[in-house]
Amino acid sequence: MISRRTSGCLGGLLQLLLLGWLFDALERRFGWGRGASCTGCGCGLLIFIIFLILFLATLFGWRIF
Repeated sequence: MISRRTSGCLGGLLQLLLLGWLFDALERRFGWGRGASCTGCGCGLLIFIIFLILFLATLFGWRIF
């Protein structure tokens, strides 16, 4: 029998809260306009894409790792 472990409402909210805090901290340090790219995006676009994937995974209960 396969056991599927899902987080409850509070666990999911805590994950989203921590994810938001991490995103804000990374944006302050490496975010938009802080990179060496000529477009001014730097690592901001990469951080945003990773954040979006993790946000959707938390919201819909997808297992990434």
